[in-house]
Amino acid sequence: MSTAGSGLLVLAGTPIGDVADAPPRLAAALAGADLVAAEDTRRLSRLVGALGITLAGRVLSYHEHNESKRTPELVEALVGGATVVVVTDAGMPSVSDPGYRLVAAAVAAGVRVSAVPGPSAVLTALAVSGLPVDRFCFEGFLPRKAGERSRALAALADEPRTMVFFEAPHRLAVSLAAMAAAFGPQRPAAVCRELTKTYEEVLRGGLAELVDWAQSGEVRGEITVVVAGAAPSEVSVESLVPRVQQLVDSGARLKEAAGEVAAASGVSKRELYDAVLAARRPG
Repeated sequence: MSTAGSGLLVLAGTPIGDVADAPPRLAAALAGADLVAAEDTRRLSRLVGALGITLAGRVLSYHEHNESKRTPELVEALVGGATVVVVTDAGMPSVSDPGYRLVAAAVAAGVRVSAVPGPSAVLTALAVSGLPVDRFCFEGFLPRKAGERSRALAALADEPRTMVFFEAPHRLAVSLAAMAAAFGPQRPAAVCRELTKTYEEVLRGGLAELVDWAQSGEVRGEITVVVAGAAPSEVSVESLVPRVQQLVDSGARLKEAAGEVAAASGVSKRELYDAVLAARRPG
């Protein structure tokens, strides 16, 4: 629980491209902060100018290279009653950006944590991808080393949810090729480039097709890749009979065992029950 008299930590979402997408509360949060922790102070200065506001509080750089060092200083300010606003270059702090360590430390110190919601490259890319969005997972940036990248993708080969990745332009072709090798060349995907900006572009197609596009010329800008999840594998009723029999041998009743296995695999309980009985008949 928050302690009486403690400060407030605010994670403020910033535009991922068009500054007009800035949430209305962002200007007020920045103007009223005692301290603004910014991933890039120069970008913060440009944002402040575009919003037409003046910062009354102190500005502190807060990025991946000094996050561990600066976090205790920020927590000390928060415990002392300060309102600290965290902004990153684009999107929501702590989502593949600095902020998570500070949130964890603030929570541990009993400081209240809030947010100013803003644009999200993850949700925007999902919305325009044309792929299923009812269930998805965010995987961030893939490992840079080939072996680690291949292992990470192999672990996701059977992931049924739509997957979202961030990638640097100069690594896009290599990463798409690795995805094609792990998921199959025809797996549907979308490459979303420069979302909400002047040169926004969304390329949709199979992974192999997107590899050809990425290799055909220089790719620039901020990249978000959305990949369809694995199609459900078809399980035959007959292949599940040994599992039912194993449960029966362990003491379960046949109907209960058939029901449990059927529910887990999505097949008909009646068909599975009949298949077990058929397998028991002589000949």
